[in-house]
Amino acid sequence: MADNMVLDRQLCFRLYAASRAIQRQYRPVLDSLGITYPQYLVLLALWQWEAETPRLPHSIKDLGNRLTLDSGTMTPLIRRMEAAGLLIKSPGETDARLWMVMLTPKGRALKSQAAAVPETVTCLPGAQPLLGDIPALLQQLDRLLAVLSEAE
Repeated sequence: MADNMVLDRQLCFRLYAASRAIQRQYRPVLDSLGITYPQYLVLLALWQWEAETPRLPHSIKDLGNRLTLDSGTMTPLIRRMEAAGLLIKSPGETDARLWMVMLTPKGRALKSQAAAVPETVTCLPGAQPLLGDIPALLQQLDRLLAVLSEAE
């Protein structure tokens, strides 16, 4: 078999497996907060945006772009978060076709409870030496994402 056809030599497989393993590490902490991993990512984006522009709604389209999620994924995700009282969804003021979201007080309050979530992975026994240079790893992944985006 050709080397390029070996599963363990596939970058896509390694990234996929690492992503799933990270999500499994986050699951118990996120379960205790009552949110899923995709909901956590939505909240991270909204918390960041709210810190930059307090109390302003943001479009679901922009949120999907930021998280690289399509509308078929965003719609049920936002619906569940709205039902949980974490955010409010409303039509845009200038364009009713453009839906906007904004954190609720409950969604804002969850930020302080979630502050320890990033420590979940970096504090695992044996993980620190591997994750010791997270900025460099993030930079490499950003370059990979840029190349892949350009290829689309």
